Amino acid sequence: MKIAGQWQNRIRYLPVLLVMSGIFYLSHQPGDTFALPDIVNIDKLLHCLVYAVLGISFYVALSPQWRRDYPLYAGSATLIFCLFYGILDEWHQLFIAGREASGLDVAADVGGGMLAVACERVWRIWRREKTDEVV
Repeated sequence: MKIAGQWQNRIRYLPVLLVMSGIFYLSHQPGDTFALPDIVNIDKLLHCLVYAVLGISFYVALSPQWRRDYPLYAGSATLIFCLFYGILDEWHQLFIAGREASGLDVAADVGGGMLAVACERVWRIWRREKTDEVV
């Protein structure tokens, strides 16, 4: 039984690795590859949304008991993870033709992590109120 539990813990990180792989793939494309709509700061919005998905997948991968017992630490770990992966992503882009590193992109990445944590908190509050109504 203990081995099955260890695999279950590791499998929870698979979505995190998939999202990280997707971000790495997109970051590895030359700068002239993308044709984004002509909307002001659309790239920052996309960074925020993609990192919100990364943040949610990371948060869910954490131990459910740890998330429940230490929600502040779990949220902080999610933000720090998004920050470090955002920095790593920007550093990676320095080596790709037509790409550049941007501190504003990292800020948008952390904003996505904040969005993920905020969505999770709102979800928990909504679920708690929903179960209180049933009782």
